[in-house]
Amino acid sequence: MVIAGQFPHLTFAFGLMGNVVSFMVFLSPLPTFYKVYKKKSTEGFQSIPYVIGLFSAMLWIYYALLKGNVMLLITINSVGIVIQSFYLCVYVFYAPKKARMESLKLIVLFIVVGFGLIVLLTQFLTKGAERVVIVGWVCLVFSLCVFVAPLGVLRQVIKTKSVEYMPILLSLALTLSAVMWFFYGLLLGDFNIAIPNTLGFTFGIIQIILYLLYKNKKPVINDKIAEFKEGKMSEVDEPRGTEVKDQHPIDMVKLNAYIRSENVPNQHGLVRSPIAANHTIGVPA
Repeated sequence: MVIAGQFPHLTFAFGLMGNVVSFMVFLSPLPTFYKVYKKKSTEGFQSIPYVIGLFSAMLWIYYALLKGNVMLLITINSVGIVIQSFYLCVYVFYAPKKARMESLKLIVLFIVVGFGLIVLLTQFLTKGAERVVIVGWVCLVFSLCVFVAPLGVLRQVIKTKSVEYMPILLSLALTLSAVMWFFYGLLLGDFNIAIPNTLGFTFGIIQIILYLLYKNKKPVINDKIAEFKEGKMSEVDEPRGTEVKDQHPIDMVKLNAYIRSENVPNQHGLVRSPIAANHTIGVPA
């Protein structure tokens, strides 16, 4: 690639800014974990986003060590490993027995088995440049899968016409991070770094557009709550023994769907129960 290596100072600048923004993103779940610490319970908290974040950071460090000349990728993902490990330790310490066991199984599956197999297979079955290419493709595909994850949130925003569950500040930070790492990868001539962040940037822009479209809209779910409450009140007020001719039957299927929608993760991974969380961390690629 012609541009690769031609602007070392600019490459360093984008990598450094990417480190700063990504570090702030890594710290974004701290309020959630502080609440966990105060309540001494995870109460529905899910650990899989942090297991995936740790796995992704380890993958990128392995790739960076094989490739060389990407020190800024090593620095931020090293910090990411420390922070994600801290989150997982707190989770395992305060989680109930069942959730703790599920979390440990995920850690074994992703970190021990998954990452271990990738390292062993690439070390013994490949060599030199071929090894770097294969590990790079693994990182690229996994990062694309991570960036696709927010599609569920976008669907929920469109369905409910509410941005209550959209983390606009986090979305802006992730979008900015994707821009920094895209240009870092582009200037290095490394498509494994640049390509996944084009998807991250695209989804970030979509989230921002949806936020601007729906931030002043009245949520659909609030209308459903009002209609449901009005229906229940009319039943209470109606004298017993009197036939209600104009009463509309309550659609329990739709009501159940609405109740489930109330448990969708919000911008900081918290659902409507006090400390339930499902916070997805964007890992620098």
